[in-house]
Amino acid sequence: MGFWDRLFGKETPSKEIAKERLRLVLIHDRAAVSPSLMEALRDEIITVVNKYIEVDERSMTVDLKTVDSSVALVASIPVRNVRRGRLA
Repeated sequence: MGFWDRLFGKETPSKEIAKERLRLVLIHDRAAVSPSLMEALRDEIITVVNKYIEVDERSMTVDLKTVDSSVALVASIPVRNVRRGRLA
């Protein structure tokens, strides 16, 4: 809300302000993951993906990003080779 809106009485209802604050708190809480949990998640992803493709584990990144009103798991997984035939 800008200065002119407040000056001319176009205030946002406190209900809307509280709702937006709660939404931001919930987003923050969902994204607050311990480093050990992120490392375990990364290791699990490597294990599963390695069944199908050979990946560069050292260059792989896994992060949680806030997108709009939700949290997204974003993984960048460099592929070295696609496994053909039988599963590893």
